[in-house]
Amino acid sequence: MNFPQELKYTKDHEWISIEGDIATVGITDFAQHELGDIVYVDIDSKGKALSAEEIFGTIEAVKTVSDLFLPVKGTVTELNPILENEPEKVNTDPYGDGWIIKMKVDNPEDVNQLINAEAYQKMVS
Repeated sequence: MNFPQELKYTKDHEWISIEGDIATVGITDFAQHELGDIVYVDIDSKGKALSAEEIFGTIEAVKTVSDLFLPVKGTVTELNPILENEPEKVNTDPYGDGWIIKMKVDNPEDVNQLINAEAYQKMVS
């Protein structure tokens, strides 16, 4: 299983990468593995300001639907257009082409409160 060191993680199995005040968010390799074959990603929060841990969408696998939680407070600015036709990218490349949203973060320092790769790996082991 892959746990990129440069990312931060949530207890809800999202990852976040930040540059300035723009963050990219997706689900972890562990999460996609647990969900199984992903068939649909539903994000209805573009343009909305949300708090940390608030639901920003859902991800549907063959056998289940799971909520997606925002890692930090901010506004969803972009949805990954690839996922509309190829939701399985979340399975095959969760940290690359399978990213889910981009967001403008209210306070970039909030990312420092999230879990690092080593702690996340321990949590899911």
